[in-house]
Amino acid sequence: MELTDILYEKTKGIAKITINRPNVYNAFRARTIEELIWSFRDAWDDNRIGAVILTGAGEKAFCTGGDQKEKGNEGGYDSSGGLGGGIGLEIENLHQTIRNIPKPVIAAVNGYAIGGGHVLHVICDLTIAASTAKFGQSGPKVGSYDAGFGSAYLARIVGEKKAREIWYLCEQYTAEECKEMGLVNKIVPPEKLQEAAEEWAEKILQKSPTAIKMLKYSFNADSANIQGISQLSMGSLALFYNSPESEEGKNAFIEKRPVDFSQFRK
Repeated sequence: MELTDILYEKTKGIAKITINRPNVYNAFRARTIEELIWSFRDAWDDNRIGAVILTGAGEKAFCTGGDQKEKGNEGGYDSSGGLGGGIGLEIENLHQTIRNIPKPVIAAVNGYAIGGGHVLHVICDLTIAASTAKFGQSGPKVGSYDAGFGSAYLARIVGEKKAREIWYLCEQYTAEECKEMGLVNKIVPPEKLQEAAEEWAEKILQKSPTAIKMLKYSFNADSANIQGISQLSMGSLALFYNSPESEEGKNAFIEKRPVDFSQFRK
């Protein structure tokens, strides 16, 4: 597959996947998701690979979620393949691929992990963050949500009260704050981030691949029911994207003006 939105390399048993759209803070479009799925599946099928690192290009962002400017007139994201459960993004497929690949996935968060980008790091097995990284949700601010792994699984990690705060208020949190709530495993200086991620990947490579695979499946089993919740979430999101309420969130973001949802509370 020709890759335009990501960088993909395999070195000494480690696969590194980099979202390469720094000009839009590594926000993803349909093409980006397709390339991410392809890369993760390639790493899955390659028995020489024992760990995967997911990161973002540049110093500003890991990933800031869906690119609002890529949304079409009918609410969903433009997708040549017409896939994505009605929203134009195969994001549910990507989430399942990251969870089910029988190899640990390390998120190396180099900057903003916001919205759908925040969900990606949550789903990864481990998160190492640069001290300058920022985390948070933005869905309700732009007329969107992830009521599957982005919320239900997040609550498993940080607790329901904190998860509700993250989603309801859409504030941003430092790497240190996220470490305290269990969302981040380790914090390092920005210039040491990739080195730290590779060091952990190398440690994983020294372990039994079968043991690691079965441990990952065991960890996943307890929250496997969230897949069904995610399907419901994405199905409802396809309908919501066609509503004036969601459109207001998107337009306010693109026009760089304050969003006004008051009209939808009448």
